[in-house]
Amino acid sequence: MAQLLYITAHPNDDTQSFSMAVGKAFIDAYRKAHPNDEIVTLDLYNTDIPHIDADVFSGWGKLRSGSSFDQLSQEEKNKVSRLGALTDQFVAADKYVFVSPMWNFSYPPILKAYIDSICTAGKTFKYTENGPVGLLPNKKALHIQASGGVYSEGPAAAMEIGHKHLGIIMQFFGIPSFEGIFVEGMNQFPDRAEEIKTKAIDKAVSLASTF
Repeated sequence: MAQLLYITAHPNDDTQSFSMAVGKAFIDAYRKAHPNDEIVTLDLYNTDIPHIDADVFSGWGKLRSGSSFDQLSQEEKNKVSRLGALTDQFVAADKYVFVSPMWNFSYPPILKAYIDSICTAGKTFKYTENGPVGLLPNKKALHIQASGGVYSEGPAAAMEIGHKHLGIIMQFFGIPSFEGIFVEGMNQFPDRAEEIKTKAIDKAVSLASTF
């Protein structure tokens, strides 16, 4: 049995969001194709994700200096332990599905906060004399991204940085397989919006059986 971590970064649900609708279609199809797998849903807009702030740096610094966890302030304890829990949850999964809109050529800031929370030396990567090495081989990831224009190909592709950055992070973690499903062009071609959505859902359903 494998565990899939389904990570959503959209404030709206599948009835209002193109990316969430495609994500739901993927998960529904995945559940049918892999009935013995565990699916863990992580809604970033309803999750406590501490920002890397002064409390976190202070807490980490104290722990590195030999202080015990009990010697941290309450704020330091809360934030450091929560970041650790998020990382442990990520490491425990075998597969990852990220769902997000493209905002201003990237993804919502809540997803960046989450990525920061799981970039943890010793858990998702390690430092070596030859540079950082990812610690999560033999896993796979998928990113479902919706955008009003077309950014996965053509002249505007150079402007898209969200999917590219997420791919870099997965590579940084040592995750060898990273795919994308792009739901794009609904604003650019409003008369084709439903067709675009349907094609993306069909692709998601097809991929779910082999993911």
